[in-house]
Amino acid sequence: MQEPVRAQDQAIQDGPTLGLVGISDLDTWSSKLPAPSTRVVTGDARETGLDANSVDVVVTSPPYWQKRDYGHPDQIGLESTPEAFVSSILDCLTEWRRVLRPSGSVFMNIGDTYFKRSLVGIPGRIEAAAVDAGWSIRNRIIWAKTGGMPEPAKNRLANRHEYIIHLTYKPTYYYDLQAYQEYLGVSANPGDVWMIEPERDMSAHLAPYPREIVRRAISLACPPQVCLACGKPRKRVTERTDQLDPARPQARRAMELAKQHRLTPEHIRAIQATGVSDVGKATKFQNGTGRNSQEVQRLAAEAKAALGGYFREFTFAKRETVGWTDCGHNSGARGTVLDPFVGTGTTAKVAVDMGRDAVGVDLKPLMNDPSLSALF
Repeated sequence: MQEPVRAQDQAIQDGPTLGLVGISDLDTWSSKLPAPSTRVVTGDARETGLDANSVDVVVTSPPYWQKRDYGHPDQIGLESTPEAFVSSILDCLTEWRRVLRPSGSVFMNIGDTYFKRSLVGIPGRIEAAAVDAGWSIRNRIIWAKTGGMPEPAKNRLANRHEYIIHLTYKPTYYYDLQAYQEYLGVSANPGDVWMIEPERDMSAHLAPYPREIVRRAISLACPPQVCLACGKPRKRVTERTDQLDPARPQARRAMELAKQHRLTPEHIRAIQATGVSDVGKATKFQNGTGRNSQEVQRLAAEAKAALGGYFREFTFAKRETVGWTDCGHNSGARGTVLDPFVGTGTTAKVAVDMGRDAVGVDLKPLMNDPSLSALF
């Protein structure tokens, strides 16, 4: 099998820590950590009062423009113009950038608003302003609702989607696609359309959003553990196997042909070292193409002759986790999730259930609401 990425090499890529690092299980740290906790702060999403570089991911759903009155003079959402609303959200992003670690992300659930018989384009306005402010829009995720409230409109279609905007401000943000794939039970990149049923909530909050959105965002972008000394998240270390997904007919056929022609583990490693092709256009975007030894190229050629068009299947073989990067500082903490519009505490509860610490900020904390006391 292909050698796993060495933690020492990972440290060089991510920046210096102790100079020498290793690989260990999450249990090595978790046995020393307290249980996941929730802290709720009375404050403004634009000025949280939280420590700088203290949060790993922001998962939130700000009030939508001109939708509801939450009864607070400093609330966001009732600005007189779309431009003023976007300015308020940009003030939030400035504060969230301060509290995020450099490896952090923001997942913001936002919907659009009809005004004067036209959609205003709020999500696109926020994206454009955020890019101008130095953020990167990594994905515009479509939350496609598998159900929804009836709408009285007769001259347009009912709205059945919202947006979840994934923003980062550093190119080396934490991202664990494998954790997300394992959560969904898939082997391919699942794509940017999330089919999620809206949830109903009988609490005092007017606009809850689904726990499933939070679970997906945390799976993708919140490390299970982080070092408090150097601020580095622990990253998954994987190695590629020779196992394919038997649920895919093409993969099953590839495994049958490999067995029939008695291809060896060396053949499979040669396929993976070579990629789909060792010549032509592939050499421009595949690492290793055109630079493999003669023996590797020979084995790859034998494998291609045996597999034909199924040759490429083994370049997408499953990866297995062999450990997590360990910086050696022995100063661990759980990953931290922030919801600066904490509302009923959906984000906080899911974060704790997933083994992360949670911080919630709100102008009107609901901790004293008896129906919500169990969350906090």
